Amino acid sequence: MPWHAQLDLRYQSTGHGRTTLHHTHTGPLRILKSLYPEGDTICHNVIVHPPGGLVGGDTLDLRVRAEGGAHGLLSTPGATRFYRSDGPAASQQVTLDLAAGARLEWLPLETIVYPGCLARNTLCATLAEGAEWLGWDVCALGLPAAGQAFDRGVLEQRLEIPGLWLEQARIDAADTRLLDSPLGLGGQRCMGTLWLATGTPLERQRREDLLACVRSVLDQDCPAQVQAGITSPNGQMLVLRALAPLVEPLMTLFQRTWAELRRQAWGLPSVPPRIWRV
Repeated sequence: MPWHAQLDLRYQSTGHGRTTLHHTHTGPLRILKSLYPEGDTICHNVIVHPPGGLVGGDTLDLRVRAEGGAHGLLSTPGATRFYRSDGPAASQQVTLDLAAGARLEWLPLETIVYPGCLARNTLCATLAEGAEWLGWDVCALGLPAAGQAFDRGVLEQRLEIPGLWLEQARIDAADTRLLDSPLGLGGQRCMGTLWLATGTPLERQRREDLLACVRSVLDQDCPAQVQAGITSPNGQMLVLRALAPLVEPLMTLFQRTWAELRRQAWGLPSVPPRIWRV
């Protein structure tokens, strides 16, 4: 029987500058204890899906609201796994809503698309004036290290900030032109997008400084296996896109970039989620 799991998170800033989290859930989707490794201002949380993966008909529905002045950081303890399906598609949908002056860091581990899956992965965010959102999406097609190639199945993916940015794709394992062409994935099987998005247009000098920050990471610390490039598709975003044969080098690049963007954009040190060290 398919499972529908929903998790609603609400970050709020108290009058004393502390960010607190209020949450409700239905089905097998949970949030671990709030942690404050950087002090009261930033609330770190880990989202847990006890079944560990999705099969045909399953739905994960995550909704996050960050109120004005709040700063939340979200990660996961493991990959999101779309398993083989003989029937309906499995779906993960994430909806993020940032109020004026809110900050949110969205740093999940990768999504793994198993051979034979039918998967939909969607993320939609809205940002009010002064809100800022730093995050990424990483997807691995198949399990190359285990000899399980993505030779059948379909992934539909959509990443969106309405009216500002839209990336969507339908990746069919039978579409070898997309998977193997130099104009497509070029034979790589891990892809990722990292972004910094703002509710208010970036001042020109700040945008140039942020672009220079990421280019420095790419010049000095980009793993040899990763192909990556940084752009500013509009006045409110920086977008880093990357391809790699495996997850690990791509995630290494994203974690390094996240740390430098955090410092450059917000003047904050790199304090990785503790779950990354487990």
